[in-house]
Amino acid sequence: MYVRKNLRWNVVWQLTHRSLYLFIAYNTAVCLLYGPLNVHWLDIPWQPVALLGTAVAFYIGFKSNGSYDRFWEGRQLWGTIVNTSRVWAIRAFDYVHATSDEVIPEADDISELHRRLLYRQIAWCNALRLHLRRQTAAQWDIEVAPFLPPEEAATAKVLSNPPTHLLRQQSIELRELFQRGLLTEFRQVALMQTIQDLLDAQGGCERIKNTPFPRQYAYFSFIFVWVFAAVLPLGLVEEFDSRMALGQYHVWLMVPFSVLVSWVFNVIEVVGHTSENPFENDIYDVPMTSICRSIEIDLRELLGETELPPKIEAVDDVLY
Repeated sequence: MYVRKNLRWNVVWQLTHRSLYLFIAYNTAVCLLYGPLNVHWLDIPWQPVALLGTAVAFYIGFKSNGSYDRFWEGRQLWGTIVNTSRVWAIRAFDYVHATSDEVIPEADDISELHRRLLYRQIAWCNALRLHLRRQTAAQWDIEVAPFLPPEEAATAKVLSNPPTHLLRQQSIELRELFQRGLLTEFRQVALMQTIQDLLDAQGGCERIKNTPFPRQYAYFSFIFVWVFAAVLPLGLVEEFDSRMALGQYHVWLMVPFSVLVSWVFNVIEVVGHTSENPFENDIYDVPMTSICRSIEIDLRELLGETELPPKIEAVDDVLY
Protein backbone atom coordinates (compact mmCIF):
# COMPACT_ATOMS: atom_id res chain seq x y z
CA MET A 1 0.00 0.00 0.00
CA TYR A 2 1.39 3.39 -0.98
CA VAL A 3 1.59 5.43 2.23
CA ARG A 4 3.09 8.76 1.13
CA LYS A 5 0.61 11.64 1.25
CA ASN A 6 1.28 12.58 -2.38
CA LEU A 7 2.28 10.26 -5.19
CA ARG A 8 5.81 10.75 -6.41
CA TRP A 9 6.00 11.87 -10.02
CA ASN A 10 8.05 8.82 -10.95
CA VAL A 11 5.15 6.61 -9.79
CA VAL A 12 2.68 8.62 -11.86
CA TRP A 13 5.05 8.51 -14.81
CA GLN A 14 5.46 4.75 -14.52
CA LEU A 15 1.69 4.28 -14.65
CA THR A 16 0.92 6.61 -17.55
CA HIS A 17 4.01 7.34 -19.67
CA ARG A 18 3.21 4.85 -22.46
CA SER A 19 -0.27 6.22 -23.02
CA LEU A 20 1.06 9.78 -22.78
CA TYR A 21 3.52 9.12 -25.62
CA LEU A 22 0.68 7.72 -27.74
CA PHE A 23 -1.57 10.71 -27.02
CA ILE A 24 1.15 13.18 -27.96
CA ALA A 25 2.02 11.35 -31.17
CA TYR A 26 -1.61 10.88 -32.25
CA ASN A 27 -2.72 14.44 -31.47
CA THR A 28 0.33 15.89 -33.21
CA ALA A 29 -0.41 13.78 -36.29
CA VAL A 30 -4.03 14.97 -36.39
CA CYS A 31 -2.94 18.59 -36.04
CA LEU A 32 -0.30 18.15 -38.76
CA LEU A 33 -2.82 16.68 -41.18
CA TYR A 34 -5.43 19.34 -40.45
CA GLY A 35 -3.10 22.35 -40.43
CA PRO A 36 -0.11 22.24 -42.80
CA LEU A 37 -1.55 19.45 -45.00
CA ASN A 38 -5.10 20.90 -45.16
CA VAL A 39 -6.89 17.57 -44.63
CA HIS A 40 -9.99 19.27 -43.25
CA TRP A 41 -12.35 16.34 -43.65
CA LEU A 42 -10.86 14.99 -40.40
CA ASP A 43 -12.76 17.42 -38.17
CA ILE A 44 -16.08 16.47 -36.64
CA PRO A 45 -18.62 18.55 -34.67
CA TRP A 46 -17.66 19.16 -31.08
CA GLN A 47 -21.09 18.43 -29.57
CA PRO A 48 -21.10 14.61 -30.04
CA VAL A 49 -17.54 14.46 -28.71
CA ALA A 50 -18.61 16.32 -25.56
CA LEU A 51 -21.60 13.98 -25.17
CA LEU A 52 -19.33 10.94 -25.55
CA GLY A 53 -16.94 12.36 -22.96
CA THR A 54 -19.76 12.78 -20.47
CA ALA A 55 -20.89 9.17 -20.95
CA VAL A 56 -17.32 7.84 -20.61
CA ALA A 57 -16.79 9.89 -17.45
CA PHE A 58 -19.85 8.30 -15.83
CA TYR A 59 -18.77 4.82 -16.90
CA ILE A 60 -15.18 4.99 -15.64
CA GLY A 61 -16.42 6.62 -12.45
CA PHE A 62 -18.68 3.61 -11.89
CA LYS A 63 -15.75 1.25 -12.51
CA SER A 64 -13.45 3.17 -10.15
CA ASN A 65 -16.07 3.06 -7.37
CA GLY A 66 -16.49 -0.69 -7.83
CA SER A 67 -12.73 -1.25 -7.77
CA TYR A 68 -12.29 0.86 -4.63
CA ASP A 69 -15.10 -1.06 -2.92
CA ARG A 70 -13.16 -4.29 -3.50
CA PHE A 71 -10.00 -2.79 -2.00
CA TRP A 72 -11.83 -1.34 0.99
CA GLU A 73 -13.69 -4.56 1.70
CA GLY A 74 -10.37 -6.40 1.65
CA ARG A 75 -8.92 -3.93 4.15
CA GLN A 76 -11.99 -4.24 6.38
CA LEU A 77 -11.69 -8.03 6.37
CA TRP A 78 -8.09 -7.81 7.49
CA GLY A 79 -9.11 -5.33 10.18
CA THR A 80 -11.57 -7.97 11.37
CA ILE A 81 -8.76 -10.54 11.39
CA VAL A 82 -6.64 -8.25 13.60
CA ASN A 83 -9.43 -7.77 16.15
CA THR A 84 -10.51 -11.42 16.11
CA SER A 85 -6.91 -12.55 16.64
CA ARG A 86 -6.76 -10.40 19.79
CA VAL A 87 -10.09 -11.81 20.96
CA TRP A 88 -8.76 -15.33 20.38
CA ALA A 89 -5.68 -14.58 22.48
CA ILE A 90 -7.61 -13.06 25.39
CA ARG A 91 -10.15 -15.87 25.42
CA ALA A 92 -7.38 -18.46 25.30
CA PHE A 93 -5.75 -16.89 28.38
CA ASP A 94 -9.00 -16.51 30.31
CA TYR A 95 -10.74 -19.75 29.33
CA VAL A 96 -8.03 -22.41 29.07
CA HIS A 97 -7.30 -23.48 32.65
CA ALA A 98 -8.50 -26.03 35.14
CA THR A 99 -12.28 -26.13 35.44
CA SER A 100 -12.45 -28.26 38.59
CA ASP A 101 -10.30 -29.31 41.54
CA GLU A 102 -9.95 -32.76 39.99
CA VAL A 103 -7.90 -31.37 37.10
CA ILE A 104 -4.87 -29.43 38.28
CA PRO A 105 -2.39 -29.13 35.42
CA GLU A 106 1.09 -27.76 35.90
CA ALA A 107 1.55 -24.04 35.28
CA ASP A 108 4.12 -24.82 32.61
CA ASP A 109 1.60 -27.03 30.80
CA ILE A 110 -0.98 -24.23 30.75
CA SER A 111 1.61 -21.75 29.49
CA GLU A 112 2.58 -24.15 26.71
CA LEU A 113 -1.08 -24.59 25.75
CA HIS A 114 -1.53 -20.82 25.54
CA ARG A 115 1.63 -20.50 23.49
CA ARG A 116 0.55 -23.22 21.06
CA LEU A 117 -2.92 -21.72 20.55
CA LEU A 118 -1.54 -18.24 19.94
CA TYR A 119 1.34 -19.37 17.75
CA ARG A 120 -1.04 -21.36 15.58
CA GLN A 121 -3.13 -18.20 15.17
CA ILE A 122 -0.03 -16.29 14.03
CA ALA A 123 0.72 -19.13 11.62
CA TRP A 124 -2.84 -18.96 10.29
CA CYS A 125 -2.56 -15.23 9.54
CA ASN A 126 0.69 -15.73 7.64
CA ALA A 127 -0.66 -18.82 5.87
CA LEU A 128 -3.74 -16.90 4.73
CA ARG A 129 -1.54 -14.09 3.38
CA LEU A 130 0.62 -16.54 1.41
CA HIS A 131 -2.50 -18.36 0.23
CA LEU A 132 -4.08 -15.15 -1.11
CA ARG A 133 -0.87 -14.01 -2.79
CA ARG A 134 -0.13 -17.48 -4.23
CA GLN A 135 3.38 -17.25 -2.84
CA THR A 136 6.00 -19.99 -2.78
CA ALA A 137 6.70 -22.87 -0.43
CA ALA A 138 10.03 -21.29 0.50
CA GLN A 139 8.19 -18.44 2.18
CA TRP A 140 6.05 -20.95 4.07
CA ASP A 141 9.20 -22.41 5.67
CA ILE A 142 10.28 -18.94 6.82
CA GLU A 143 7.01 -17.28 7.81
CA VAL A 144 4.63 -20.06 8.84
CA ALA A 145 6.50 -23.21 9.83
CA PRO A 146 8.38 -21.65 12.81
CA PHE A 147 5.04 -21.14 14.60
CA LEU A 148 3.86 -24.74 14.25
CA PRO A 149 4.98 -28.19 15.40
CA PRO A 150 7.16 -29.70 12.62
CA GLU A 151 4.70 -32.46 11.67
CA GLU A 152 1.75 -30.07 11.55
CA ALA A 153 3.70 -27.58 9.42
CA ALA A 154 4.75 -30.28 6.96
CA THR A 155 1.20 -31.60 6.65
CA ALA A 156 -0.43 -28.21 6.10
CA LYS A 157 2.23 -27.06 3.63
CA VAL A 158 1.17 -29.51 0.89
CA LEU A 159 -2.58 -28.96 1.21
CA SER A 160 -4.59 -26.87 -1.23
CA ASN A 161 -5.95 -24.64 1.55
CA PRO A 162 -3.53 -24.53 4.51
CA PRO A 163 -5.38 -21.80 6.48
CA THR A 164 -8.52 -23.93 6.72
CA HIS A 165 -6.45 -26.87 7.94
CA LEU A 166 -4.89 -24.75 10.69
CA LEU A 167 -8.29 -23.62 11.95
CA ARG A 168 -9.38 -27.24 11.92
CA GLN A 169 -6.38 -28.03 14.12
CA GLN A 170 -7.46 -25.29 16.50
CA SER A 171 -10.91 -26.90 16.68
CA ILE A 172 -9.40 -30.33 17.39
CA GLU A 173 -7.26 -28.83 20.15
CA LEU A 174 -10.32 -27.23 21.75
CA ARG A 175 -12.15 -30.56 21.74
CA GLU A 176 -9.18 -32.26 23.41
CA LEU A 177 -8.98 -29.52 26.03
CA PHE A 178 -12.69 -29.97 26.78
CA GLN A 179 -12.19 -33.70 27.16
CA ARG A 180 -9.28 -33.08 29.55
CA GLY A 181 -11.41 -30.76 31.68
CA LEU A 182 -9.49 -27.60 30.76
CA LEU A 183 -12.50 -26.03 29.03
CA THR A 184 -16.14 -25.85 30.01
CA GLU A 185 -18.75 -26.38 27.35
CA PHE A 186 -19.59 -22.66 27.31
CA ARG A 187 -15.95 -21.68 26.89
CA GLN A 188 -15.46 -24.18 24.10
CA VAL A 189 -18.48 -22.75 22.27
CA ALA A 190 -17.15 -19.19 22.71
CA LEU A 191 -13.76 -20.15 21.29
CA MET A 192 -15.43 -22.00 18.42
CA GLN A 193 -17.38 -18.82 17.65
CA THR A 194 -14.05 -17.02 17.33
CA ILE A 195 -12.88 -19.68 14.88
CA GLN A 196 -16.10 -19.17 12.91
CA ASP A 197 -15.40 -15.43 12.76
CA LEU A 198 -11.94 -16.17 11.37
CA LEU A 199 -13.41 -18.54 8.79
CA ASP A 200 -15.91 -15.87 7.75
CA ALA A 201 -13.08 -13.37 7.24
CA GLN A 202 -11.05 -15.94 5.32
CA GLY A 203 -14.03 -16.73 3.11
CA GLY A 204 -14.53 -13.03 2.35
CA CYS A 205 -10.89 -12.66 1.31
CA GLU A 206 -11.09 -15.77 -0.88
CA ARG A 207 -14.26 -14.46 -2.50
CA ILE A 208 -12.48 -11.26 -3.54
CA LYS A 209 -9.40 -13.18 -4.65
CA ASN A 210 -11.24 -15.83 -6.66
CA THR A 211 -13.87 -13.55 -8.20
CA PRO A 212 -12.17 -11.06 -10.51
CA PHE A 213 -13.71 -7.71 -11.23
CA PRO A 214 -16.31 -8.37 -14.00
CA ARG A 215 -14.29 -8.28 -17.18
CA GLN A 216 -17.08 -6.72 -19.24
CA TYR A 217 -16.91 -3.60 -17.06
CA ALA A 218 -13.11 -3.48 -16.96
CA TYR A 219 -12.65 -4.19 -20.68
CA PHE A 220 -15.19 -1.71 -22.01
CA SER A 221 -13.93 0.97 -19.63
CA PHE A 222 -10.53 0.65 -21.30
CA ILE A 223 -12.07 0.63 -24.80
CA PHE A 224 -14.32 3.64 -24.18
CA VAL A 225 -11.44 5.76 -22.84
CA TRP A 226 -9.35 5.06 -25.92
CA VAL A 227 -12.27 5.68 -28.29
CA PHE A 228 -12.84 9.02 -26.61
CA ALA A 229 -9.11 9.82 -26.83
CA ALA A 230 -9.24 9.00 -30.56
CA VAL A 231 -12.16 11.28 -31.41
CA LEU A 232 -11.29 14.10 -29.01
CA PRO A 233 -8.69 15.82 -31.25
CA LEU A 234 -11.00 15.49 -34.25
CA GLY A 235 -13.58 17.55 -32.39
CA LEU A 236 -11.13 20.05 -30.91
CA VAL A 237 -9.04 20.79 -33.98
CA GLU A 238 -11.77 22.73 -35.78
CA GLU A 239 -12.68 24.54 -32.56
CA PHE A 240 -9.14 25.84 -32.17
CA ASP A 241 -8.90 26.61 -35.89
CA SER A 242 -11.99 28.83 -35.69
CA ARG A 243 -10.47 31.02 -32.98
CA MET A 244 -8.71 33.39 -35.38
CA ALA A 245 -7.86 35.86 -32.62
CA LEU A 246 -5.33 33.37 -31.26
CA GLY A 247 -2.94 33.93 -34.16
CA GLN A 248 -1.47 32.02 -37.08
CA TYR A 249 -0.46 28.90 -35.16
CA HIS A 250 -3.45 28.72 -32.88
CA VAL A 251 -4.46 25.29 -34.21
CA TRP A 252 -1.40 23.73 -32.55
CA LEU A 253 -2.78 24.63 -29.14
CA MET A 254 -5.14 21.72 -29.69
CA VAL A 255 -2.29 19.27 -28.98
CA PRO A 256 -1.57 20.10 -25.30
CA PHE A 257 -5.23 20.58 -24.41
CA SER A 258 -6.33 17.34 -26.07
CA VAL A 259 -3.41 15.41 -24.56
CA LEU A 260 -4.26 16.76 -21.10
CA VAL A 261 -7.94 15.74 -21.29
CA SER A 262 -7.08 12.30 -22.69
CA TRP A 263 -4.46 11.82 -19.97
CA VAL A 264 -6.93 12.68 -17.20
CA PHE A 265 -9.48 10.16 -18.47
CA ASN A 266 -6.77 7.53 -18.83
CA VAL A 267 -5.49 8.13 -15.28
CA ILE A 268 -8.98 7.61 -13.85
CA GLU A 269 -9.25 4.34 -15.75
CA VAL A 270 -5.79 3.18 -14.61
CA VAL A 271 -6.55 4.03 -10.96
CA GLY A 272 -9.64 1.81 -11.13
CA HIS A 273 -7.63 -0.96 -12.76
CA THR A 274 -4.91 -0.94 -10.08
CA SER A 275 -7.53 -1.26 -7.30
CA GLU A 276 -9.36 -4.27 -8.73
CA ASN A 277 -7.35 -7.00 -6.96
CA PRO A 278 -6.18 -6.00 -3.45
CA PHE A 279 -4.27 -9.22 -2.69
CA GLU A 280 -1.67 -9.30 -5.48
CA ASN A 281 1.28 -7.92 -3.46
CA ASP A 282 1.29 -4.78 -5.59
CA ILE A 283 2.16 -1.31 -4.30
CA TYR A 284 -1.53 -0.34 -4.10
CA ASP A 285 -2.76 -3.49 -2.31
CA VAL A 286 -3.78 -4.28 1.26
CA PRO A 287 -0.54 -4.37 3.34
CA MET A 288 -1.02 -7.90 4.61
CA THR A 289 2.64 -8.47 5.53
CA SER A 290 2.58 -5.44 7.84
CA ILE A 291 -0.76 -6.50 9.33
CA CYS A 292 0.49 -10.04 10.01
CA ARG A 293 3.58 -8.68 11.71
CA SER A 294 1.43 -6.42 13.92
CA ILE A 295 -0.69 -9.42 14.93
CA GLU A 296 2.45 -11.41 15.70
CA ILE A 297 3.86 -8.65 17.90
CA ASP A 298 0.55 -8.21 19.77
CA LEU A 299 0.10 -11.90 20.50
CA ARG A 300 3.70 -12.55 21.47
CA GLU A 301 3.65 -9.56 23.81
CA LEU A 302 0.55 -11.04 25.45
CA LEU A 303 2.58 -14.21 25.98
CA GLY A 304 5.17 -12.14 27.83
CA GLU A 305 7.87 -12.47 25.19
CA THR A 306 10.39 -9.66 24.89
CA GLU A 307 12.48 -10.67 21.86
CA LEU A 308 10.05 -9.51 19.21
CA PRO A 309 10.51 -8.82 15.51
CA PRO A 310 10.43 -5.17 14.41
CA LYS A 311 7.38 -3.65 12.77
CA ILE A 312 7.34 -3.65 9.00
CA GLU A 313 8.43 -0.28 7.68
CA ALA A 314 7.55 1.26 4.32
CA VAL A 315 10.15 0.80 1.59
CA ASP A 316 10.18 3.61 -0.99
CA ASP A 317 6.86 4.81 0.48
CA VAL A 318 5.27 1.36 0.00
CA LEU A 319 4.03 -0.79 2.89
CA TYR A 320 3.64 -4.46 1.99
